Amino acid sequence: MAVQTGPERASASPTTGATAPGTPARPGMGDSLRRLGSVQKSTVGVPAYMRWVNRPVGGLLAVVSHRLGLTPTQVTGVSALLSFGGILALATLRPSALTAVLVGLALALGFAFDSADGQLARLRGGGTLAGEWLDHVVDAVKSSSLHAAVAISLYRFTDLDHPAVLLLPLAYGVVGLTQYFGMMLRDQLLRTRKVPAPAGTPRPAPEQGSLLKAVLLLPVDYGVLCLVFFLLAWTTAFLWAYGALLVLTAAFAVHSLSKAYRSLVRASASS
Repeated sequence: MAVQTGPERASASPTTGATAPGTPARPGMGDSLRRLGSVQKSTVGVPAYMRWVNRPVGGLLAVVSHRLGLTPTQVTGVSALLSFGGILALATLRPSALTAVLVGLALALGFAFDSADGQLARLRGGGTLAGEWLDHVVDAVKSSSLHAAVAISLYRFTDLDHPAVLLLPLAYGVVGLTQYFGMMLRDQLLRTRKVPAPAGTPRPAPEQGSLLKAVLLLPVDYGVLCLVFFLLAWTTAFLWAYGALLVLTAAFAVHSLSKAYRSLVRASASS
């Protein structure tokens, strides 16, 4: 008997366990993974960790969530609980090897579930505006509170020879939120104006051609930031890695926001 791929759970016979004729059944894991692969976003220009680690793990979580009957909003909730649990641990627990593992894993898993909610929405046939809004709000709160928690941890638990080090997480929070909202607003303005692509705009390069860019974007990949927290027990190593990511993220923000501004100027001139 052919298995249908609708979202409903199969009804089984109470005596034999067989699926009743004519009753829709959930697709198997393999079928769901293949279906998800056909509706995935492009990987062109996606940072390496997000592309090769977070998205595949998020896909598996999305398939499992689909089998369990979870909604994308519920998966967003799981992502928020993990991320904010890690942030709370960062702000309240003294840095140690155990704290570093706890915080790093919680943030990395929260990031994976953040990918899973969108993939689950596509697996189910599309998401909602409310779900997309909630996902962005959680991302905004997570980004700002993470760096605030770093400042709290440094202030509470570290004997700083140079208190100016506390400026690092404050600056990181400003840079991260400015970059995030600047690019989001650019996309929203272009969608609102319905600006067509300029004539002669080259097509995106094939995915194989984006490998170098994926590696170059690693410093601004949120997943790499999550991994840095595994160094939390070793303050000097953590601060060097965290500070290096801040400098590279700031440089990338200047470049991308300048490029966004020029694209909006051109869009205004052509409309």
